[in-house]
Amino acid sequence: MKVQGKPYRSIWVNNKTGKVEIIDQTKLPHEFSVTQLTTLDDAATAIRKMWVRGAPLVGATAAYGLCLALEKNASISTMAEAIKLLLATRPTAVNLRWALESMQEKLKLLPESKRSKTAWKLAAEICDEDVEINSAIGDNGFKIIQEIWNQKNQQGTVNILTHCNAGWLATVDWGTALSPIYKAHDAGIPVHVWVDETRPRNRGSNLTAWELSSHEVPHHIIVDNAGGHLMQQGEVDLCIVGTDRTTASGNVCNKIGTYLKALAAKDNNIPFYVALPSPTIDWQIDDGNHIPIEQRDAGEVSSIQGKNRRGKLETIQLTPDESPATNPAFDVTPSRLVTGLITERGVCDASQKGLAELFPEKAI
Repeated sequence: MKVQGKPYRSIWVNNKTGKVEIIDQTKLPHEFSVTQLTTLDDAATAIRKMWVRGAPLVGATAAYGLCLALEKNASISTMAEAIKLLLATRPTAVNLRWALESMQEKLKLLPESKRSKTAWKLAAEICDEDVEINSAIGDNGFKIIQEIWNQKNQQGTVNILTHCNAGWLATVDWGTALSPIYKAHDAGIPVHVWVDETRPRNRGSNLTAWELSSHEVPHHIIVDNAGGHLMQQGEVDLCIVGTDRTTASGNVCNKIGTYLKALAAKDNNIPFYVALPSPTIDWQIDDGNHIPIEQRDAGEVSSIQGKNRRGKLETIQLTPDESPATNPAFDVTPSRLVTGLITERGVCDASQKGLAELFPEKAI
């Protein structure tokens, strides 16, 4: 995607310096800042402190983190220690585990002298594959938007509600939930997006809105609790969200608040789709209750970051000094509330049978 006319991925290797570079997403939308990752600890910090976030991008960053570790020491023990460190950064997003395990499986078979060079090649392949997958998700999701547009006799606007950020900033490029929206917009279908602010870190109002603005997609930011009202008023044609982990039976773990949007959509007969790349499917579990839910710093609830009147980023406290807060980062939406899963291979029912039909080689 483009930022001020210049094409960017969310993570890349600088051709001139050979350094891994990322966009520091904690400073968006008010400041566009590029940061270098030069060590394993840099990569782990970037994931842990959410300079990068989104399941596919976390996996790609972890892959490059392993490259940085093996560049200094390509032994099996170093690889194991690096993977352990990276796995501990974000427990919910399954792409992290998938990227590291897929690299480890191939690298451990090689002589030590070849591991580092091969690791860089594998990480680049993970990134390129992610771009292709997300573009295909966009193509498949585009058909859903196009069908709704045709049902409206190609009149008015297709109104889409999304939650958190599942755009190109959450992946290497294109995004998951936003990819169909970009494809529809580029094809000339008039789309409008209701952007949930997505407290506590405001990934919707900060990142999704910034992305849509950059791509000139019409949108409005809404508070998280406005979604149900808009559905009741007939202002939402469909919902599309992303996911950090989806079980083999179609239960969807996504940013906290997704479950409530799915309940409201079900009550108002509004299609609720989840866009996901296949590496986000956890084929090892069926029950969403078995997904580890990350408990993040309570300070994310009690404080908020924004731009002050002087144009500087500032963090302020919102809550009473004496009041504690808790901060579960994700919730699980049962498959019965999901209209369908949009993957790179097509759209399927949110069920074990539906996923098995698209991915027979992975089915349990």
